[in-house]
Amino acid sequence: MSDTRTLSRPRAAAVIAAGGTGTRMNAGVPKQFLEIAGRPILCHTVERMAALPQVRAIVVALPAGHIPRAEALLGARARCVAGGESRQDSVLNAVRALPADIDVILVHDAVRPLCPEDLMLRVLEAAWAKGAAVPGLPATDTIGRVSRRGRLLVTPPRAELYAIQTPQGFHAALLREALERAQAEGFRGTDESSVVRRAGHAVWVVPGSPDNLKITRPPDLELAGRLLGKETERMDAPEVRVGQGIDYHRLTAGRRLVLGGVEIPFERGLEGHSDADVLLHAVCDALLGAAGMGDIGRLFPDSDPAWRGRASLFFLEEVGRLLAAEGWRALNVDATLVLERPKIAPHALAMRRNIAAALGLDEGAVGVKATTSEGMNAEGRGEGVSAQAVALIARGPAPVTG
Repeated sequence: MSDTRTLSRPRAAAVIAAGGTGTRMNAGVPKQFLEIAGRPILCHTVERMAALPQVRAIVVALPAGHIPRAEALLGARARCVAGGESRQDSVLNAVRALPADIDVILVHDAVRPLCPEDLMLRVLEAAWAKGAAVPGLPATDTIGRVSRRGRLLVTPPRAELYAIQTPQGFHAALLREALERAQAEGFRGTDESSVVRRAGHAVWVVPGSPDNLKITRPPDLELAGRLLGKETERMDAPEVRVGQGIDYHRLTAGRRLVLGGVEIPFERGLEGHSDADVLLHAVCDALLGAAGMGDIGRLFPDSDPAWRGRASLFFLEEVGRLLAAEGWRALNVDATLVLERPKIAPHALAMRRNIAAALGLDEGAVGVKATTSEGMNAEGRGEGVSAQAVALIARGPAPVTG
């Protein structure tokens, strides 16, 4: 069931339980309206759920007097309904407000604003496959059952104990039937899974996350702020990739020898449809490979007469533009030529400058060097030239300079 195509099948909805008053926060307002990073907790929570493409509707259950405020904050992202006397009543009210064609319902605490996307998807996948699923973390402390007078009664085996989190996921019909039955029979569960289990259905546990913090007490706000800050830093960090390119061309009479965009005096040149600049071809492939955009042969096929005799610097500039269109920028390039003759050192600086100019890099971000194969293989016999290149590219915020 891990195939994402499977996840696209269920029509999911989210119920956000926001009926609490937050008396332990001593804040004077329900804790779901307290702010983290300048925005109410409820907004963070709803946005997490709304980001899942499988979620087609969101209903928030909260105290009736706070509905206008919540509607102003959430706009069209969620529908707000009045909660009930208990969490179970509130969830039932929200479930009744959902569209009838929903396949899976995710019930989530309003004050868990940092729930990771992969956790939500695990719950959704397991609920769709098995009917009911909840995220949980194995207990790390010894858990004891204690009498009202403070006497330790029993310590269950820790291996069997889990801290259950939300969102909890259920087949829609299963959850509706279990909640309505509990309401009619006067049963009050501690969470939705207890109501579903009472109705005779198995509930499965998937791995939870320690980042899925439930904000209950004032210190939790500070911790959530720090976690959100770290998450924002990760999101703001650029995505970095490395690519490798390798190319080979034969040496033949009657051709110019062009390497790195520099024409080098020599009795033979490289055979190819374009100017056959093996160095720049390798650099192009390294950049395209890093971006997952194919290779130079796919972009500029030798079957196309438009590229006959074309300078490979044009190809490199075009690759730079294609990467930029996808949000990528080159950070550095390092390339090595393998050949016996001619000497490359006198021309290496000009090659570096050409590559840097084509990609908008500083010369110091480009390396060009050459080596021989000590008389071995085709390069060693003077039959051809090969080149290898490595490129580092990034997508995301560029560093501020100056």
